[in-house]
Amino acid sequence: QVQLVESGGGLVQPGGSLRLSCARSGSTFGISSMGWYRQASADLRELVATITTDGTTNYSDSVKGRFTMSRDNARRTVYLQMNTLKPEDTAVYYCNSIDWKYGRWVPTDSWGQGTQVTVTS
Repeated sequence: QVQLVESGGGLVQPGGSLRLSCARSGSTFGISSMGWYRQASADLRELVATITTDGTTNYSDSVKGRFTMSRDNARRTVYLQMNTLKPEDTAVYYCNSIDWKYGRWVPTDSWGQGTQVTVTS
C-alpha cells in the first residue's frame, strides 16, 4: 500500500520561506505525476502545484512565481519550495500522485497526514 509522508511545515513570518518534502512509498513513483494540495480550515482542498514525470511543472495563480515544485525520483520524494509566504498561504499541505482525468488532475492515493504551514506575524 502506498504511503505519503509530508514534512517541513512550521510557523513563519510573512515574507519568509519554507521547504516542504513528501516521500511516497511504492515502486511507481518514477512514472507518477505528483501534486501539492493545500486545505485551509473548512475550505476545499486546492491543488497548487503539479509536476509530471518529465519534470514539467505548473502552478495555481495564487502561488505562481513564489512556489517551486521539484522531484527526486531516486528518493521517491517531491519538494515544494515556498518563498515570499503570505498569511493566505496558511493551510495544511498535502501531496498526492495525480492522474489526468475528466479534463483535470485527480488524486490517486490515500491522503497522508499533511504538514501545517502557518504564516503570521
